[in-house]
Amino acid sequence: EAAMRRRKTAVLLVLAALLAAGFLLWGNCTLQTTETALVSPALPPAFDGLRIVELADLHGRVFGRGSRRLLVAVRRAEPDLICIDGDLFDEHTDLAMLPPLLRGLCAIAPVYYVTGNHEWRVPGLRGILAQMRACGVTVLQDDWRVLRRGEDALVLAGTDDPCGPAERKTPAELVEGLDAGKPILVLDHQPRELEALAAAGVDVDLCGHTHDGQMFPGNLTVQLFWENACGCLRVGSMHSIVTSGVGLFGPNMRVATRAEICPITIHFMS
Repeated sequence: EAAMRRRKTAVLLVLAALLAAGFLLWGNCTLQTTETALVSPALPPAFDGLRIVELADLHGRVFGRGSRRLLVAVRRAEPDLICIDGDLFDEHTDLAMLPPLLRGLCAIAPVYYVTGNHEWRVPGLRGILAQMRACGVTVLQDDWRVLRRGEDALVLAGTDDPCGPAERKTPAELVEGLDAGKPILVLDHQPRELEALAAAGVDVDLCGHTHDGQMFPGNLTVQLFWENACGCLRVGSMHSIVTSGVGLFGPNMRVATRAEICPITIHFMS
């Protein structure tokens, strides 16, 4: 009888280990699509239903040959814009993965990008950014673009990561001179200036960087360090959206967090 109990215990332990391994494999090999919908009175009527796919923190991760699985997920989201919030690659990345991914994304929708902290550790960054532009990516470095639909317009601005240029603009300097009557969307890697961005009149701020803690219990403790560690938060009249990101850094796994792309739909509110 004792031997039988030991065998049953061993079988249960093996099953538990297999389930845990399967859960980890599923969590680390799949890509989640996290939908977010916003309503903004600042959005011009012509942009009602604007669809943005937010990506961040890829860290050079490849999803199949030519990042096919990532491209399929983004295409299915049917974006009007694709916004990459930094750490697309890092100091350990084989940069050969960039051209097929970026050309594939640009074939889906216009792509806008800002640097994260890790890009500034990569030698020859200026040349890499030039190659990204050659692939069709708009690299925003403390500047902005006006997007138009008929008579209506909005501003898409982007700022370098604080680990980058010492002369990086403050939120107030970034929006200085912009038409206050147009909604302002900002791409920013780290969610560390939310109050200042809201005070400057920004309507939507898109960030990454946190990885949502990446591994339990980091997904709990990370909330102690950021006003918005992951997800959507209203800061004054501004919407802050922080994605857990697509890739990995440090420990090459996620536990209790998911790699994600974030399709965002913004509706006009009269």
